[in-house]
This record gives sequence, structure tokens and C-alpha cells, in this order.
Amino acid sequence: MPRPITAIIHQQALAHNLSVARQCMPNSQVFAVVKANAYGHGIERVYAGLEGADGFAFLDIEEGARLRALGCKKPLMLLEGIFAFEDLFACVKHEMSFAIHSRHQVQWLKQFAEIAPDAHFDVFLKMNSGMNRLGFEPQQYAEIWQELHQLNNVRSITHMTHFSDADGQRFGQDGIQYQNLIFSQAIQGFEGKISLSNSAAILRHHQTLHSDIVRSGIMLYGSSPDYPTHTIQDWNLQPSMSLRSEIIAIQMIQTGESIGYGSKFIATQNMRIGIVACGYADGYQRLSATGTPVLVDSIKTQTLGRISMDMLAVDLTALPQANVGSEVVLWGRSSQGVALPIDEVAASSGTIGYELMCAVTARVHFQIDA
Repeated sequence: MPRPITAIIHQQALAHNLSVARQCMPNSQVFAVVKANAYGHGIERVYAGLEGADGFAFLDIEEGARLRALGCKKPLMLLEGIFAFEDLFACVKHEMSFAIHSRHQVQWLKQFAEIAPDAHFDVFLKMNSGMNRLGFEPQQYAEIWQELHQLNNVRSITHMTHFSDADGQRFGQDGIQYQNLIFSQAIQGFEGKISLSNSAAILRHHQTLHSDIVRSGIMLYGSSPDYPTHTIQDWNLQPSMSLRSEIIAIQMIQTGESIGYGSKFIATQNMRIGIVACGYADGYQRLSATGTPVLVDSIKTQTLGRISMDMLAVDLTALPQANVGSEVVLWGRSSQGVALPIDEVAASSGTIGYELMCAVTARVHFQIDA
């Protein structure tokens, strides 16, 4: 039989989380962000759950091609825009819109108009309002908008920026206040839709922020963008991925004995421990410390000692019923419906839920829970 570790994708949870975004922003188009292979879930595995989105956003042309192959007729958008002049041919083929954040992309559009005058594009003009990654400075924005507006192959221009601190405060003030003010002032008087909100802004600022198109990412996948201020329960989100394994061996250890590489955990009492078929080669964080939560037979316990490449140890001292074959949930939902949010697990190794779900490796078997 195969090694007993499986990542289960919950399509109903994806659809539910999408509905939460819609409830927050009922007057906006909700684009589902499926970059990084749908945050490690697999585009093909999440599509049925997210099919109700108004559009999809991602980074790679190949991801858009996969969506079209699934029968997707919705708008598609490249969040980082095109990376080469040749990408414009693929954008025509797959009917993809894209961000414009640099002058060289504008120049490619001008060149393409000369060789393909019948091609027309919907573009998202990105402003650098304070994130300082991609986008035009506010004082450049009007000039670039005018250039694009004059191009015959540009069908529409959507104004876009990205918040750096929508999940909290920025320099002691509301996290979006500074950027939103700069953005609003710079686009004043220019026609076009607005695309602002990521997951944190959708959840935290939906009552005050207007955005014609929102970009719903991590919230779709059952992780809270502002954990620990809010948990997924606070936002009414559901885990979309469950990483489950089993106990494959039981060890009885005595006071003073150690567990695992480096003997980092020393028992202060007699203990019963379970060995789980999961390690860092499966995508579980090697840096996870003793005390990282897990569920065994739907009951919360903890890891002990270092995480190995293929195995980890959990405390079964208070779980006498657990035995070889008992279900272990590393994150997500147990088969009995008990939830262990991925954010809790990630916090124990000093990371975020995004990284864990994206890191699940190819040797883990995936299955769909429709």
C-alpha cells in the first residue's frame, strides 16, 4: 500500500470561502487568485470550488492556459504582467489581461500594435503607492495612463495598486490609509475601474473601501491574512487543504530519555509517543518546534523533538486509545470534522500558512473531497 500521507482538497470549503469574499464585497467583481499552482492546492483540483469567481489572477501564462483547458471562459489576469514581448502572443491566444508596471511593458505594447493591429488588450495599470515592489510612482502615473489611453490596442485600463499593510497598521496608523490616499489622489479625473483589495483588505476594510475588482487570495484557502489578530473562525473561513497521515509505530520512553536527532527533547516523565509518516521531505516545516499542534484521532496533542525527513514524533501519553493506524492531522480537518487551522501550525515554526500549503511536495498524494 502507499505511504499513508495524503493532502485532501476540500472543494466545498473553497466555494464557501469564495462566498465570504462576495458577502464582504457584494458590489465588486471577485477574482480568485490561483498563483503558485493555487497556493499549492493544484489549479485543476481547486477549479470546481472556485468556478463561481468572476475571474482568475495568477503569475504565469501556463497557469492561464491550464484554466482555459479546463473550460474557463472567465476573465484571466497576469498579476505581474508580461515578462517578454513574445508573451503578448499568448495573451491574445488565451484572452488574458495583464498588469502594466514598467515602461518596457508599455514599449512592447506599442511594438505589438505595429505587427498585430487587430489585437486588443485589457490592462491593469499598477501604481506604486508605497509597497515599493512593482508599479509607477504616483507622479508618473498620469503620463503612463495617457500613453496607454492613446494606444489603439488597449481596450480598457483598470487602476490598480497593492496594499503593504492591509492586515494591520502602518507606522501606527490604519494600514491602508496612506496608500489609499495617494492612490485616490493620483487617479482622480481618470476613467476606468479600480482594483485594490487583497484578502486582508476584503475582510478588514470592506465597509470603507471601494474596489470594482477585488483579488481574493489566501482567504480562499482557509488561512487568515491577519492571524493571530483574527483566526479563520473569526472570519468564517474553512480549511481548504487537510494534510493527514497515520501513526506507524509506538514507542514507550522513560524519564530522561531523548527523542529524535540532536536529542533536543528530553522526557521529564515516562511517555508514550507515536511516530508519524510525515517529515520535511513532505513539506512539513523542519523548524517546527516541540509543541506544534497536531490532531490524533481528532484530539489535539503536540509534536516532540526535531522533525526528520520522513517522520515526526507526537505525544500520545494522554491518548491511550491511539495506536498504529490512528489518523493524524498535521493541518486542516480530521475525518470527523475537527479543525486544526494551518495558521496555528505555521506559527509554531515562525512562518505563515501560505508557506506551508505552498510547500507540500510531489511525493504527497493528493485527493479531492468534493
